Amino acid sequence: MQYKILGRTNMKVSVIGYGASPLGNEFGQIEEAEGVRAVHCAIDNGINYFDVSPYYGRTLAETRLGKALEGKRDKIFLATKCGRYGPELESCDYSAARVTASIDESLLRLRTDYVDLLQIHDIEYVADPDTIVHETIPALHKLREKGKVRFVGITGLPLKMLRYVASCAQVDTILTFCRFNLMVSDLDDVLTPLCREKNIGLINGSPLHMRILTEKGPPPWHPAGQNILEAAREVVAACKQAGADVADVALRFCLDHPFVSTTLVGMSKLRHVQANLKVLEMENNPELLRQIEAIIKPVKNLMWMQGRPENNDQNWRERP
Repeated sequence: MQYKILGRTNMKVSVIGYGASPLGNEFGQIEEAEGVRAVHCAIDNGINYFDVSPYYGRTLAETRLGKALEGKRDKIFLATKCGRYGPELESCDYSAARVTASIDESLLRLRTDYVDLLQIHDIEYVADPDTIVHETIPALHKLREKGKVRFVGITGLPLKMLRYVASCAQVDTILTFCRFNLMVSDLDDVLTPLCREKNIGLINGSPLHMRILTEKGPPPWHPAGQNILEAAREVVAACKQAGADVADVALRFCLDHPFVSTTLVGMSKLRHVQANLKVLEMENNPELLRQIEAIIKPVKNLMWMQGRPENNDQNWRERP
């Protein structure tokens, strides 16, 4: 396994991070025992960064991960989240009181007395961004003082809002997803420079662009436009013609980012873990990457958004 330092935390984390959302049946029903085998295989092969949230499976992912980690908690860097608890806007609560209660609930499910990293989940759902700066993050720092949390982070999709919050408050990590992969690279335009400057650990999620970059193709609910989906199908075909698995190419591309500390990949089955571990041993063909770059050029950096419209990148109003 390869490891990198996670920003100012000075912790060594595996370049492949275990995304535990599938343990909560977020992408279809899974067999719990198979999920446990996948977690154990990951740990046995050096994957030490585990990411979960009470939102995933509406607490099911945390519960299953907690069971799987019994006797192995000391071998991993455990990250969970707070603030988002359901798909509806009203299920998001970033108040100090709620996030303070949330960590105790997560600790019970995870069967541990602390988490290494507590992240504010999808901050773009908050009504006022300054709530995150002046209320939520200070509440997380108090949890750190109590020993329930070692480090504090934020997560979300809109890069400009993430940059604003990280500029105004002290955070140790930032997690964003679908903002650096074969089809999108605006992470480096908006967020990476700030993370370098402040030594904030940068975590990249969804290297497969929410399963667009797979031979199976995206789920029917995928929010991307048809032009993006069509370009992705061409990328899949190009990889297949070159004798490569598009998922492997996409993950390897993300692992090669010079600053990102860990790339999160959703895993719920033993074969998922084994396939991702093999990517560590491969290199991408430069000619294939050039071909992919030409294919996606018309849709490069085109993105969907989520959360409150005023928090999305295209509507973001820079604060003084």
